[in-house]
Amino acid sequence: MKQRPLASPHRRPLDALFRPALTLMTGQAIGFALAFAIPIVLVRYFSQEEFGTYKQLFLIYGTMFGIAQLGMAESLFYFLPKERRNGGSYILNALIVLTTMGLLCAVGLWLLRHYIAALMNNPDLATYVPYVGLYLMFMLVAAVIEIVMTVSKQHVAASIVYASTDILRAVLYIAPVLIFADLHWLMLGAVGFSMVRAGLVFTYILREYGSSLRPNRTLMRRHLGYAVPFGLAGIIEVVQGSIHMYAVAYHFDVATFAIYAVGVLQVPLFDFLGSSTCNVMMTNMREKLLEASKTGACGVWFDAIRKLAIVLFPLIAVLLLLAEELIVLLFTATFADSVPIFMIWTLAAVPGVLLVDGVLRVLAQTRFLIILNLVQLVLIASTITWFISAFGLMGAILVSVLAGVTYNILALARISHVLKLSLRDLLPWGAILSSLTIAVAAMVPALLLKSLLDLHLLLILSACGSVYVLTYLVLLLCWGPMYDDEKRMLLACTKMPFNWLMKVGQS
Repeated sequence: MKQRPLASPHRRPLDALFRPALTLMTGQAIGFALAFAIPIVLVRYFSQEEFGTYKQLFLIYGTMFGIAQLGMAESLFYFLPKERRNGGSYILNALIVLTTMGLLCAVGLWLLRHYIAALMNNPDLATYVPYVGLYLMFMLVAAVIEIVMTVSKQHVAASIVYASTDILRAVLYIAPVLIFADLHWLMLGAVGFSMVRAGLVFTYILREYGSSLRPNRTLMRRHLGYAVPFGLAGIIEVVQGSIHMYAVAYHFDVATFAIYAVGVLQVPLFDFLGSSTCNVMMTNMREKLLEASKTGACGVWFDAIRKLAIVLFPLIAVLLLLAEELIVLLFTATFADSVPIFMIWTLAAVPGVLLVDGVLRVLAQTRFLIILNLVQLVLIASTITWFISAFGLMGAILVSVLAGVTYNILALARISHVLKLSLRDLLPWGAILSSLTIAVAAMVPALLLKSLLDLHLLLILSACGSVYVLTYLVLLLCWGPMYDDEKRMLLACTKMPFNWLMKVGQS
């Protein structure tokens, strides 16, 4: 199935979108293996209750990190491309607000530590919550660095920062646990990592923007005027995105929470594929809109969807195919009950290919983002108790999926209205359907092979995963939504390992 031509010059594989996005993805991919190893190691050194406590601590951190930013860091994607001359002032604005919020959060978490522990049905949390406050304070300050580098088109530098900090985080989380097998030491390692990352940010910002880091009240008001509505939308998004976790913590014990937390495992590949593509897309779309080129902006968005779908859909398919083997191998048979939750959670990532959040932010629809997230929040909050009563743990994830689908439908309707696009022209439907069909079709040979194998889990994963990848590549090259030069580049990449093996054999 061929995609109909996009009304955009962005058709080359190494264009303004693909090359920087690939660079950012490469940096994040380097750190992926070690960063992903953190929970895999912890689950083997901690009891199920201790692992559940660890997941609850970082649930609190993730919630507060999203809330306390107030949109100041992410709004730099909007201001820096447009007002590069005042870049230093906008960056200083973000740092001032983030530092202030970090201090307030650290104090607040310390004061409310016993209340939080009671709310989450886990008395042990009170001991560790102050560590979360310190970690949060430094990580908020550090939130701007990759954003500034990406907007400044320093994609290689941003890639290096992504990779090096992910590796450092994994080392400082895991090493204390290997030595002491104690959650206190893990949290100390986390605080140490956040301090290093904050120091890196100040070093970079002072070197690149030292003379232009000047406070400006007018720019601060303008910055807050854009960021606060966006930040409010982010706060609501964070609350509605995590409310199912808090509901599970409230209704079940810590061990059961650990089962659920493994089921809603955050696959880093989803994050860095989506965030890297979206960040570069937003910068390029913003530039096109400043040139009054709606067609060019839509072309950038459609191209981002097409390329992300080619990579994201097969990743989702292979995770569904091998969900049971993957969960048991990574987290032991103790967490086998997490598999159905993981499968539904993985399917929920499909709408992420549309990148609607990034488009709405580029279009300055931050107030509408508030409405969207309020709809999600109300939907989840009003029905989650019933869903949990009716379906148990599965109910918490089902209501989240329902809310996510509703969110994307309403977001697309708003984008269609703002850009004056018909339903037919709203998305690259051909590319989406083609990528989805190929990703699903490639599962058939791997499923047949899996039904015949009775091997170690790692061998099943390797064999079925390899068959899936090979099948998908063949289907993609024959019928995928790719241009000829992209197919040639893909063929060259697939030949590289074989050429290397041949050279090794000849030597």
